[in-house]
Amino acid sequence: MRKAITYAVGLGCVAVMSLTQAMGQSTSTPPKPDSQYRLGPDSLPQEGVPKGEIRGPYTLPSQVYPGTQHTYWVYVPAQYDPAVPAALMVYQDGQAFKDEKGDMRAQNVMDNLIYRREIPVMLGVFINPGRRPDQPEPTPRNWGDRDTNRPTEYNSLDDKYARVITEELMPALQKDFNISKDPEMRGIGGSSSGAIAAFTVAWERPDDFRKVLSNVGSFVNLRGGHVYPEKVLASAKKPIRVFLCDGRNDNRGLREDKYDESRDWFHQNVRLMKALTQKGYDVNYSWGMNGHGQKFGGAILPEMMRWLWRDGPVSTDPKDVVERGFRQPASGKN
Repeated sequence: MRKAITYAVGLGCVAVMSLTQAMGQSTSTPPKPDSQYRLGPDSLPQEGVPKGEIRGPYTLPSQVYPGTQHTYWVYVPAQYDPAVPAALMVYQDGQAFKDEKGDMRAQNVMDNLIYRREIPVMLGVFINPGRRPDQPEPTPRNWGDRDTNRPTEYNSLDDKYARVITEELMPALQKDFNISKDPEMRGIGGSSSGAIAAFTVAWERPDDFRKVLSNVGSFVNLRGGHVYPEKVLASAKKPIRVFLCDGRNDNRGLREDKYDESRDWFHQNVRLMKALTQKGYDVNYSWGMNGHGQKFGGAILPEMMRWLWRDGPVSTDPKDVVERGFRQPASGKN
């Protein structure tokens, strides 16, 4: 009798486990939020694809934030021709976006997409947040929130950081490179606080930058960034295009069982998307499972770039053999 009861209880447990799993509730530890995101071939070096060159680092003294300086690097694609104005993409927290072992590897993405004519020939600028000369340079492990000017520059809703980009960085770049003067050919992006900084630059200077790439953007109340949805709805529509990327497991505003909606990264990204959509902006978005980081953003960076730059010039002439071929290095380059 005891054996029969034990067997019946065992069957019941199996049945409950099966029902739980069928309802999508696993009895095992759930996977980590970032566990499903990996870099695809567009983010890795590919055989036969000409590699661009990363020049720098360069130092940019700042008058907007006196006593500070910005370190930046310039990605020059193999197809860059100084006689032809190039598109431009500026990445905040440049050290993270150009990290050859990191989650974004933007230089590889640009190599591959430029070669296949999926984005225009473009220069890439990787710029770090400002710091005093005695402060450390940000690194992949320390982005500088505690020991550089990053929080002030990136999270403030004034136009000061926009002035760094348009009044200090751009003139320095234009001395050495032929950059398109068309704001439609200029994009800016970043992750976390670097993402809201990129949005603010385009918001404040749409006649200079009109494409925004935002990964886990900090549109939260660090320095008032949670008000952007209301600002978008209350302001005249601006000619900017925005791709928002965030995850359901980003920082959710929960501390000691207390919820602060203004510090909920995912909620505030969704709010901004809805405001941009309601106002008629050219906006795209993707919500993943990721936490606060670049795993998901890195996995979809090629798609984000394709979408942002989708309206580049194209020839439909079937006899245009140049258009039908991969982009080769500019004359004189290997």
